[in-house]
Amino acid sequence: MTPTSVRRCRCWSALTPYSMMLPLLVPLFLFWLIPFGWSIYISFTDWDYITPTFNYVGLDNYQELFGRDDFWQAVGNTGLFALGVVIPTVALGLLFALLLHKQFSGSHLYRALIFSPWITPTIAVSIVWSWVFDTKNGLLNQLLAGVGMSQPIPWLEQGHTAMVAVMVVTIWQALGWTMLFYISALNRIPAALYEASAIDGCSAWTRLWKITLPLISPTTFFLVIVNLITAIESFDQFQILTQGGPGGTTRTLLYLFYQEAFEQYQMGPAAAMSLVIFVLTAGLTLLNTLLGKRWVYY
Repeated sequence: MTPTSVRRCRCWSALTPYSMMLPLLVPLFLFWLIPFGWSIYISFTDWDYITPTFNYVGLDNYQELFGRDDFWQAVGNTGLFALGVVIPTVALGLLFALLLHKQFSGSHLYRALIFSPWITPTIAVSIVWSWVFDTKNGLLNQLLAGVGMSQPIPWLEQGHTAMVAVMVVTIWQALGWTMLFYISALNRIPAALYEASAIDGCSAWTRLWKITLPLISPTTFFLVIVNLITAIESFDQFQILTQGGPGGTTRTLLYLFYQEAFEQYQMGPAAAMSLVIFVLTAGLTLLNTLLGKRWVYY
């Protein structure tokens, strides 16, 4: 081959990986990067979603957003919901994983039953739970009436119980997914460590505290971050169960964005709010990437 042919072959070889990535990059640009850049631009305008003309307003949308009481209420609700979902989900997921990670008769059935809510659409799950929490004919109030409670509880109509109800639905759905991650982490722990601890006379609690929990700490950190992101992005259960009420007590950042954009048609402030949500989730993702490197995965 001539030197020119060799250079041409090398050039094509260098371009081959990029040509194979092109079918994936085109949708990425069309459906993610371009809309994301456009939403950033909209956040600096007063577009109302209907009229074709709009004005550039600079940082006014952000200044107004951070001065609104409903925004900070939504921030507080989002934080409360995230903590109320993540802590029980991770704790219960670990508990069920410790009970089911070993093979025994029926273990796969129990895993499937606990995991099944995760593969069920959130809308379908929320509709079923809306019947469970119904004030007049709900299953939960009927069970409470059976044990002597005379007055039904309006679970979804009062603030201090509505958020708890949505938390219960979210935990119930996310529990199986968390459990499977923990089961995988527990199965990767070397059995020799437990054998050595048994020879040394360590109790089951000591093995859990000194061996199991430290070795699955990377998985715990990962699950905390991912469940936090999922909680921040939760929407379907709020839409079906509470619509952000009563009185905004269950209105999270994402639901406030929905109301601002598609009920009030204020796309400028809504786009600014979406960027706040993006910064939160991106920060958690970056935290997971950076701190996750500190641990060694087994």
